This record gives sequence, structure tokens and C-alpha cells, in this order.
Amino acid sequence: MKPDATPQKVLDRIDADELVQLALDLGKIDSPTGREGEVGQYVYDWLLRNGFAPKKLGLYPDRFNVVATLPGQGSGRSLVFNSHMDTTIAAEEIWTTRRAADPIFHSAWREGDNLIGNGICNDKGPMATWLIAAKAIRESGAALKGDLTLMAVVGEIGLEPVDEFQPPEYLAKEAGTRYAITRGAVADYALVAEGTDLGLIWVEAGKAFFKITLFGEDFPIYTPYIKRPTPLEKSPNAIVRMARLIERLEEWAYDYEQRHRYECPGGVVIPKVNVGAIRGGVPYKITKTVQQCAIYVDVRITPVQNPLDVQDELRRLVAGAGLLGEVELYTYRKAYEGKQVEPLADAIRRSHRQVFGEDPKVGAPHFSSMWRDINCFNEVGIPSITYGPGASVGGGNFAMRIADMVTGAQLYALTALDLCNQERTPR
Repeated sequence: MKPDATPQKVLDRIDADELVQLALDLGKIDSPTGREGEVGQYVYDWLLRNGFAPKKLGLYPDRFNVVATLPGQGSGRSLVFNSHMDTTIAAEEIWTTRRAADPIFHSAWREGDNLIGNGICNDKGPMATWLIAAKAIRESGAALKGDLTLMAVVGEIGLEPVDEFQPPEYLAKEAGTRYAITRGAVADYALVAEGTDLGLIWVEAGKAFFKITLFGEDFPIYTPYIKRPTPLEKSPNAIVRMARLIERLEEWAYDYEQRHRYECPGGVVIPKVNVGAIRGGVPYKITKTVQQCAIYVDVRITPVQNPLDVQDELRRLVAGAGLLGEVELYTYRKAYEGKQVEPLADAIRRSHRQVFGEDPKVGAPHFSSMWRDINCFNEVGIPSITYGPGASVGGGNFAMRIADMVTGAQLYALTALDLCNQERTPR
């Protein structure tokens, strides 16, 4: 029997120049979370031009997910390719990023063998690879038994409502992958294309966000009347008291990640902690001590943790520091370890061996300690894996090698040909 020539026919259709141009086109469209409309329209139009029948699935009319399906013959396993269209930094975010307006966050360009731009890495480069892979499958005439669904989503880089920052402006994740799934974009398996240096991951951290508020003296004290020396925890100023808590919190964070490290075949979760914001007083009125100060803390959690246990730990931390305060859980997104992922994992492994001559490794812990949209798929019982080309060149998540992206397109095409041509059996 002659070997199947279909895979090579598909690979021959992958055009590196076309891939580069598509990635650059996507990367040049500024799309910080909440402003994905223009890039969504670009993806929609590209799919339409290339023979697909895309749909817009949007919780908001100006921020929509784009979904298209390459139909199979009806008897094979179905697969979703998923990437997000939103990027991390808005130009006005000067309080979180000193160079927020730098073109590295808002555009993309080529330098030699690399594509430069934060959006290229996260996540338009990987998206371009599976778009080109799907186009190659379609144009080659390769028949799939199962459906291949293409899903470009908004809101993966989450904004989370808190205090006066409320929906719809400050709601992200509910509008993205989760919304597309509930609107019918489902499959037997999902491959979330994000940078993992081509390591396999099917576990991701969850999130527990806490607001910790400390209280100072009941009445403000005018600056000339402040007495010193005073222990930080006894200061009448809540901002000063917070300094003591942050010091203790940093010590706790190291112990926390050691105690709760989670290992499984799909990766390692090291649940990190970050103080992401602080609020206390107002810049135009600083002549008196401040009665309350709040920090906003990102605590990552593993699939076996309960966020209420973390809340209890934080409350004990506050009390143990001799401080008066409150600890509020304001965001909870559960962590998941994918189940029954073997058919997809095996298809990826076979494709990886075909290209590299060896099996892929498990992805590094920093990749599986993030929140990525495999959690949305695994939450509803769709076995999901994160697997994507090189995360960065030289660190910083600012560049990708063109060669890695071409390889990624080849791997995605081979994986789809493999999985979608397996006979589907009810789970």
C-alpha cells in the first residue's frame, strides 16, 4: 500500500511569506482587552476571503468572537483551534507600565528572522499559524472525517470588576471563550494555541483575587501633629500600616507557593502571589493621615484548592501582624486539570515526532501556572491542551522566530489531520 500523500500535500500549501504577512497584519492592529473589534473584523474578513463561513459570536456588538468551521464528513473526532485577539497593555496604562505607549505593545514589525511585538507572542503569532494551517488543509482538498473549528476570542487577558470598576467595561473573560462555547462552539477536543515552547500542558492555575483593607485611626491627624517614632503597625496612617502587611505578605507568598505546588502528567502549577494595586488617600489632599488603605492581591490556586482556605490564611496574616482590617474575595476562577486528553495528546505527539523525531516535553511550570483558556474548555468537559510555538526570543515576550511559527503551522495541520480523521466514539 502506498503511504498517504495527504499530509505532505497539506504541508506544501503552508506559505511562510503568507504566514509572516498575516501575523504582522494582526500584530499591527492595536487591541488591548476591551477594544478587540477591529482585529476581530480583520479575522472575520480573512476567513471569508479564504473560503470559510465565519460567524460573529459576541456578548457585545463591538467585541465579538470569530468562529468558523471546516466541516468534516461526520464520523470523526472534532477539534477546536483557539487563540485570543486581545493584548495586554493599553497606551494610557501609565500607572502600571512606565512605557505603556511604546510601539512594542501596539504594533509589530520584522527584524531579520524574528517578528517583534508583544501582541505577536501573545497571541496573534500562534493564531496566524493555525489560520494558515486550516487554509492549507482546505486548499489541499484533504478530507476530514470530523469538524475543525477555528475560534478567535476576546477577553482572555482578563479585566475583573471590583469597587466602582464594574461591567460592562470591566468584564472580560465572560465575553470570550466561555461565551463562544455556550453559543454552540463546541468540539470533542480543544487545542489552545499559546506559547509553550512546544511543550504539552493540560493543567492551568486558577485565580483568587482579594481586596485587603486596613484601617488607621478613626479621625485624621494633621501632619504637624504626627508623633514619631511609632511602630508601623501602630501608625495612625493606614498607608503606613500597609507597609508592614506587604512585608509579611511577601514572606507568606513564598511559603504559600512551596506548600501548594501541584504536579500532574499535564504540568506543574506553582501558585504565585502578586500585589497588583494599592489605593489610599487622594493625591490632591495629603495633609492628613489616611483612615483606610487597600491592596489588591492576585493569588493563583491549584485544582485542589478552595479559595476560602486562602481567605482564612490572609485573615490570620492580618490579625497576626496586629492590624485591623478586612479581607474580601472578589474574583474566583477555578483551576482545572484536563481529563481524557489522551487522544489529543497522542495526536500532538505523533505530529511532533514527525517534525522533530522525538516526543514533546511537558511545558515549563511558568506556562502551566498561568490562567489560559483551556480552563474554559476543561470546565465544561471538553478535554483541552495548551501547545504552541516559542514563547519569546530573549525573554520579555516581545518576539517570535519566524521558523518556529512555520513549524507551528505544520504541527497544527498534522495534528488536525490526525485527530479529525479518527473515528468518533461517545465518551
